[in-house]
Amino acid sequence: MTTRVLVVAHNHPNFHPGGTEIFAHDLFSEYRSRPDVTALFLAATNNLHRGQRPGTSFQSPGDAADEVVMWCGHFDQLNLSQIDSYGVVPHIVSLLEDFRPDIVHIHHVLLIGVEFIALVRRILPDARIVMTLHDYYPICAHDGLMMRTKGRERCDRATPNRCNGCFPDVAADRFLLREKYIQTHFGQVHRFIAPSRFIKERFVSWGLSPDSIEVVANGRPATVPAAHRRTDSGRRSVFGYFGNLNPWKGIPTLLKATQRLVEEGFDDFELRLHGGAPFQSNTFVEEIDKLIAKTEPHVVRLGPYSREDILNLMTAVDWVVVPSIWWENAPLVIQEAFIHRRPVLVSGIGGMAEAVRDGIDGLHVRPDDPVSLASAMRKAIETPGLWDSLAARINPPADMTVVAERHLALYRDLLRGAEIIELKADAA
Repeated sequence: MTTRVLVVAHNHPNFHPGGTEIFAHDLFSEYRSRPDVTALFLAATNNLHRGQRPGTSFQSPGDAADEVVMWCGHFDQLNLSQIDSYGVVPHIVSLLEDFRPDIVHIHHVLLIGVEFIALVRRILPDARIVMTLHDYYPICAHDGLMMRTKGRERCDRATPNRCNGCFPDVAADRFLLREKYIQTHFGQVHRFIAPSRFIKERFVSWGLSPDSIEVVANGRPATVPAAHRRTDSGRRSVFGYFGNLNPWKGIPTLLKATQRLVEEGFDDFELRLHGGAPFQSNTFVEEIDKLIAKTEPHVVRLGPYSREDILNLMTAVDWVVVPSIWWENAPLVIQEAFIHRRPVLVSGIGGMAEAVRDGIDGLHVRPDDPVSLASAMRKAIETPGLWDSLAARINPPADMTVVAERHLALYRDLLRGAEIIELKADAA
C-alpha cells in the first residue's frame, strides 16, 4: 500500500538554504526514492525570495513535478497567522483535495500560517498531521530566538509580562492571546517530532504534552568524508566557521577570541569564515569588517558557499567552530562537521551541548565569552593528541535513509491507530 505524504516547509532550499529547509527537502527526497511512498514538497515563500505572480499562488522551483512553491506574502508574524485567507486558502484547499495525502508533515508554519493545521483537519479528517519542532517561533515572538530584545540575555521562558518587556508596544494580554491561539491549533497535531531532547523540554514547559512529542534526531544523506588536512608538524591549527554571519551565531565573539589570541602573541593559526551576511544591519556589517581588519591575516573571509562546496571546504580545516549565543536546537553544521570527522568547538548550551560531547568529540565553551573561546582554541592547537582523540570518537549522524525509516514507522503507527479507531467506531 502506498503512503501519500505532503511535506511542508517555510521555504525552498533553492531560495533559502537554511537548516530546516535543507532537512525537510532531504527527507522528502528520500521519500521520493521509495516505491511505497508518493511525496509532494510544498514550500511557502514571499517577496524576499520570490515575487508574486498573477493567476495563482503556486509556482515551480524548477523542473520537478512533485515540488510546489506557494506565495504567502501576507503574514502576521506575531501570531504566526496567514491573514490572506481569500488569496491563500482556496489554493491550499485545491491542493489538499487533489493530492489527498495520508500524512501531512509540517516543518514550519511560518508564512503558510498556523491555521493550515485546522484547514488540513477540516478538508482531510482522516489524514494524520505530524509537525517537527525545529525552533522556538511558537514560543518566542523575537524571531524564535528566545533572546531578549535588549542586551544579549538568553530567555528561558515566555510569559505575557516578559514578552511585553521585549515588545513594549504590544500589550501583555496580546501575548497571552497569542500563546492560546497557537496552542489551540497545535492541539490538532497528531504527533510532534523533536530533533533534540532540549527542544522537547522547552515545548513541554510551554504547554505541550510530553507524550505528544517523540525525539528523533535529524540525519544527513550519505557522503564520502573529506580527507583530513595534511600537516607535517602534526599541529591542527586551522578553524572553520560555516553559516550565515549574524549576531546570534556568535561571529563577534569568535572574532574577538581570534583578536585576543593575536594580541597574546599566538599567531600560528588560521580562521576560515564561510558564509555571507544577508539581511544584516549596516552597524553589524561594519562591526564585523572592523574586527576582521584587526585579525588579518589570521582570518580568511571566504564568503557564501553552496552545499556542493562543503566537502572541498572541509578539507582545509581541522576544527569547526559553532559559537552561537542563542539556544540552537540541532545545528546542521555540527552534523556536517561530524560527517567529515572534524571535532567541534561549541557553545555549551541548548541542543549544541547535547550534540557535542565535551572532551569526547569536541569542546564546550561558555557562550558569548571571547576569553573562554580563545582558551579553547589555544587548547585545541597546543594539547598533544587532543585532535586525534576527539576525531576518533566522533559518531557520524544517522544516514537519511535510517531517519526516513523512523519517520515512516511513526507515520504507519499513526495511520494504524486511526484505522483501529475507525473500526471501533463502526463496531459501535
